[in-house]
Amino acid sequence: MSQSTNDVYPTSIRIALIKSNETLVKVLSGLVGAMRKKETEFAGVLKMGRTQLQDAVPMTLGQTFGAFATTLDEEVERLNQNVTLFLEVNMGGTAIGTGLNAEPGYSDRVVFHLRELTGYDIKLAPNLVEATQDAGAYVMYSSAVKRLAIKLSKICNDLRLLSSGPRAGLHEINLPPMQPGSTIMPGKVNPVIPEVVNQVAFKVIGNDLTISFAAEAGQLELNVMEPVIVQSLFESIEMLKNGMETLRVRCIEGITANAGHCRRMVEHSIGLVTALNPYIGYENSSMIAKEAQETDGSVYDLVLKHKLLTKEELDRILAPENMIGPART
Repeated sequence: MSQSTNDVYPTSIRIALIKSNETLVKVLSGLVGAMRKKETEFAGVLKMGRTQLQDAVPMTLGQTFGAFATTLDEEVERLNQNVTLFLEVNMGGTAIGTGLNAEPGYSDRVVFHLRELTGYDIKLAPNLVEATQDAGAYVMYSSAVKRLAIKLSKICNDLRLLSSGPRAGLHEINLPPMQPGSTIMPGKVNPVIPEVVNQVAFKVIGNDLTISFAAEAGQLELNVMEPVIVQSLFESIEMLKNGMETLRVRCIEGITANAGHCRRMVEHSIGLVTALNPYIGYENSSMIAKEAQETDGSVYDLVLKHKLLTKEELDRILAPENMIGPART
């Protein structure tokens, strides 16, 4: 009936991937929404920002979660953009794209009915010989899935750092405890949910490499490695869906802030002098930074000790709303 596994199979797979992407994006959007709620909840929590794991300048914990939300929201657009490559199909190309044994006009009729049945803007590839052997769409979509996985893993690294401690780490946030963390250390609670998502990301990155090798391994008029490409893609999508939903429900939604601890670290941090520099001058800032390092003193207390600013002025400068963007001094 004018059909071959070499055009029907990849066409059905492409439609299935488009549908799977819709669910993936829905789960991702839910995670972004949870991050946005934390952005609002923590908008008044002042903390130290860090570069190269060293104290940088003050920011709010809300800005941290706002950055998480924005970087993930970008991936909604990227996934939806790359998945459109699957709208181009090779139906009617039969064995190698020449259309042997297909009725004239068969391709156009099939594409018409596929559009009616799916509601997708499916179109016939301009060159069916090329479309039958090319796996470029899989490579492009997998790259977007991998990019999402990498971003999720980076965020989970940050969550593990920010919750580290509780006494000998950063301890800026508390992750919901999921299980006893050790059989030998009483009271230890590990960040197991972020660790799960890290490991999901590693699998997705590995699947992307598999897809790259399989796409390259095609020979002449057909790529016979499509089964492992497809298996890898669906596995990555399913793992990311489950991982993101678990991260949202069992971690992000239950995170709390250690606001007082965050504030004390800001006041004690040498990096605070960068924020105070426009108000007390470079020389005074250098003097305060040096004394703080030598005495392990608080920058906040040293500024008051040397009467460079009043407590009211210092508190006004360090108000969260004055730390989140450019301001006149």
